[in-house]
Amino acid sequence: MDTLPTDNFLSIHPAPPDSPALHALVEALRQRHGAALNAILFYGSCLRSGDLYDGLVDLYLIVDNYRACYPDRTRALANWLLPPNVFYTEIPQAGRTLRAKYAVLSTSDLLHGTSRRWFHSYLWGRFTQPTAVAWYRDEEARQQLNNALAGAVHTFLERVLPVLPATGRVRDLWQQGLQLSYAAELRTEKPGRSGELTDAALDYYCTATRMAAASLRYPLNIGDDGTEAVYHARIPATRRSLGRIGWPLRRIQGKLLSVMRLLKALFTFDSGLDYLAWKLERHSGQHIEIPDRVRRYPLIFIWGLFWRLYRRGIFR
Repeated sequence: MDTLPTDNFLSIHPAPPDSPALHALVEALRQRHGAALNAILFYGSCLRSGDLYDGLVDLYLIVDNYRACYPDRTRALANWLLPPNVFYTEIPQAGRTLRAKYAVLSTSDLLHGTSRRWFHSYLWGRFTQPTAVAWYRDEEARQQLNNALAGAVHTFLERVLPVLPATGRVRDLWQQGLQLSYAAELRTEKPGRSGELTDAALDYYCTATRMAAASLRYPLNIGDDGTEAVYHARIPATRRSLGRIGWPLRRIQGKLLSVMRLLKALFTFDSGLDYLAWKLERHSGQHIEIPDRVRRYPLIFIWGLFWRLYRRGIFR
């Protein structure tokens, strides 16, 4: 098991907004998933903006195990084979409609996916970013969340520093590191997204780097050049070589996994094609039309749709 500091990484993440809408959403999800639910994490654009009605509220539901979470074995098996499963929900609130997308992930998959044992950046790349704990069951669940968030930062730094300059600004470390993580998936965001994320929470990223620095497997020193935080890392040549090999492999693996998750969502996500079109339009600014034949026979015709969207630059 990874050795991590006992620092409270949860303390540097934002608190969830004290919103009746969020409370109602959390309660609805607790009622839906019952005793299997361990914690609810809130992240993404609505957390950054503070406006829960600006798009979809992005949540992760952390559960004890998948079998206890679903009434049928098919969705539990799909979640176990290729986590997470993603779902859409909406609730009426104060005369408005609150819309949310939530991913279901087991506690063991969260801890494993944010640790050094997990190769791809899908989870440890996401959970290095500011994340609010909207609800947790008990103190044990809270400590597991802290361990996962700490693990994500450690894994991120140890994977990105070997392919970055030995010395630079902490701002650039995170901006370039997040860009590496984004490039390892099929993404719809416009170029410059990693810079926006970094600038929006620079104090958090600097603090997280300082907290993790002493526990990395190679020396990382954090200082100040008079204007902002800077870093100096002494990376062994072997780790730099492994890093140069690792990220191209993650890009190949990530593109394949992204396609597989999109296909899985067609069967586990109600109105999955419509959600896909909405998400692509929101991030690309281009209209996305789902052909009738894709709706009727998605496994046969969606491949051509993916290819056309890729050629248009919708996917990267």
